[in-house]
Amino acid sequence: MPKEKTIYVCNDCGGTSPRWLGKCPACAAWNTLIEQRAAPAAAAAGQNRLSAAQAPYTALAGTSEVALLCEIEATQIARTPTGIGELDRVLGGGIVAGGVTLIGGDPGIGKSTLLLQAADALQRSGHNALYVTGEESGAQVALRSRRLGLDHSQVQILSEIQLEKILAVLDAGRPAIAVIDSIQTLYSDQLSSAPGSVAQVRECAAHLTRFAKLSGTAIVLVGHVTKEGALAGPRVLEHMVDTVLYFEGDPHSSFRLVRAIKNRFGAVNEIGVYAMTERGLRGVANPSAIFLAQHAQPVPGSVVLVTLEGTRPMLVEVQALVDAGGPSARRLSVGLERDRLAMLLAVLHRHAGVACMDQDVFVNAVGGVRISEPAADLAVLLAITSSLRAKPLPKGFVAFGEVGLAGEIRPAPRGQERLREAAKLGFSSAIVPRANLPKKGAAQGQEFEGLTIYPVERVEQAIEQARQIAQQA
Repeated sequence: MPKEKTIYVCNDCGGTSPRWLGKCPACAAWNTLIEQRAAPAAAAAGQNRLSAAQAPYTALAGTSEVALLCEIEATQIARTPTGIGELDRVLGGGIVAGGVTLIGGDPGIGKSTLLLQAADALQRSGHNALYVTGEESGAQVALRSRRLGLDHSQVQILSEIQLEKILAVLDAGRPAIAVIDSIQTLYSDQLSSAPGSVAQVRECAAHLTRFAKLSGTAIVLVGHVTKEGALAGPRVLEHMVDTVLYFEGDPHSSFRLVRAIKNRFGAVNEIGVYAMTERGLRGVANPSAIFLAQHAQPVPGSVVLVTLEGTRPMLVEVQALVDAGGPSARRLSVGLERDRLAMLLAVLHRHAGVACMDQDVFVNAVGGVRISEPAADLAVLLAITSSLRAKPLPKGFVAFGEVGLAGEIRPAPRGQERLREAAKLGFSSAIVPRANLPKKGAAQGQEFEGLTIYPVERVEQAIEQARQIAQQA
């Protein structure tokens, strides 16, 4: 009996090696090579290992011809609302026929709950929906639907993990949307590797994507994540699909965020905010309220920031605590970049004369939100100064702006939308970069929809202006 051939496949990039190596020769990642059986050779001339998987939908494929770009008719992409407003916001307005969406997140964060609610809403609006579950039985999905209040749901459930059978069901039913929960559980008979391996994930996703493009069925793939929070499997999986969504949230909080990091049919970096309730996930109409702590009186080290998530301005409270730390002072940030915190402390010392070398500095973004944009710099500096001097800023105060290494305050994108959001929520004063001042005038203390705006150009000017506002309050 001939010896079975094996190869080693990288779990990160999908590269192969004939023998085990400590470092992947393709992507240089360490300890990612996994032994797998090599695929058997084709039995007949012209036959390949993908022919059986392609069989259910080969009739859908047509002959493509070369065409000039200017002659191709460009029509507006039709979208079907899912019935969940926050999910539609992230998707760019709804699902697209033939679109493939990949959603990942930590175990138990609510991926299956959200997609079951979306499938039921689409089914009730007259769009046929199929939910393929590979991790749970049909009875378990039914129990979840009862807990969510979906007592008479007409969503079709298929408990199957074999790719060829799933493609046959999809080809026969042609649903408007199909949810695959999850892609790591599927396998194809044409490959000898186990479900969840790099080869199986890549090939199963490729066939499902091809079916979606040829049939017009919108497919949603649920993906597992690694301990670092990235989607498990080969990175090519994210390149194959049209939209990539990440489900984020603090396990100790009831709030969840869905963030789009790739969207061929809409804007990226949009977020949807949900609250986990006994009846499933519910959209939060005013997300700023959950990121603002309630203080009876102003406290030192607290500044409200107007941040931008995609096209949505949100108000987030930034808290700082400065305390005596001795010769080995610590710098710790939660929700903000630690390296940027160290840079801001150096700018604060050099250009404003505020020294924190022997002080422990802790910075936190309230509500578990992660802030990556540099427009949070000014709010962080003001919060640190307020905590160090034990001088609270007055209620109704907001700030935003990027801080440069030379001590200048750089403008933030879409400044007027940020100011309008702060004014709508009742804030009364704001320190902003001079370039973000509304064009009505450049006077100090200008009024904008009930909000008094103080434009600044330098770090030391911003700190002095904040001191004056606190004294006037």
